[in-house]
Amino acid sequence: MSKAWQKLNLEGGGLQAVNAILANEMRSRTRAYAAWVLFPLGLHRFYLAEPRGGAAFLVLSVLTAGAAWLAPAWWWLLPSALLAALAVHDLFWIDRRVVAYNKQLRMQLFLRKGKKPPTDYRGRYTDEQDAESITRDLADYQALKENERAGHVPAPREGSGSLDPTKRRRQPSFNEQETLLRELAKKRRGR
Repeated sequence: MSKAWQKLNLEGGGLQAVNAILANEMRSRTRAYAAWVLFPLGLHRFYLAEPRGGAAFLVLSVLTAGAAWLAPAWWWLLPSALLAALAVHDLFWIDRRVVAYNKQLRMQLFLRKGKKPPTDYRGRYTDEQDAESITRDLADYQALKENERAGHVPAPREGSGSLDPTKRRRQPSFNEQETLLRELAKKRRGR
């Protein structure tokens, strides 16, 4: 399958845009561990959006090199031991950080506030539908839901049609069901 969808930028155009952003921004364990191989440079920390940790690795590497060059023979062991301990710690830290970073990124993208629908948006309902047809649809929908049980499709009621699908009324869409439920809730609050 082509990965061309990952290069599309739909600028807030729904789930596909979020998935494209995630494909570009999520961190991978493989790349993080490959960058860890060069741990004296701290590349794995920079890759995982931890610039302070990456800078700490760089400073310790410079201190180790400086101590090995300028100080007596054993002084370079102190910063190099600290650098090695941090590198071993990061072998276990990388996995947790990749998971945390990707989770934070997903939450940031999926929980962001979206654009509101237009004020006159009413799902599939059009302005031509009158209040009487909406009320009738609401009553039909309420009766249908009251007769349903989990996993059970109720038999048709008297006068509602037969089992022949060509003679039955169509099932309301998700938006229509939501609108009907909102209307039902308004009526119950009004009692």
